[in-house]
Amino acid sequence: EVQLVESGGGLVQAGGSLRLSCTASELPFENYSIAWFRQAPGKRREGVSCFSTDGGIDYSASAKGRFTISADRIKKTIYLQMNNLKPEDTAVYSCAGRVWYGGRWCTFDLYDDWGQGTQVTVSS
Repeated sequence: EVQLVESGGGLVQAGGSLRLSCTASELPFENYSIAWFRQAPGKRREGVSCFSTDGGIDYSASAKGRFTISADRIKKTIYLQMNNLKPEDTAVYSCAGRVWYGGRWCTFDLYDDWGQGTQVTVSS
């Protein structure tokens, strides 16, 4: 089981930026995927962005063009750079990991390892 710890959440004004970090106890060199999810009060959890060790990257429609996912393998950390934040981005953001054999794709489905989450609040 991979342990995941998120950091970087906080309060920001609309139009501002935040960078979330997801640090893993281990980051397999291949066949693994890490995704960022968010859940706002009263709403279902939704996938925001995913990254696979084989080079797959994907974004939700709301994240595309504003958020960027990246990885530092030496630090075993996955980052989510969030720009032009909007009040509707307010949520608890969590990262999750799973074994993944999908090659240069990634998925938002069936993740096994979860972090505790970090709160992002965007004021208008």
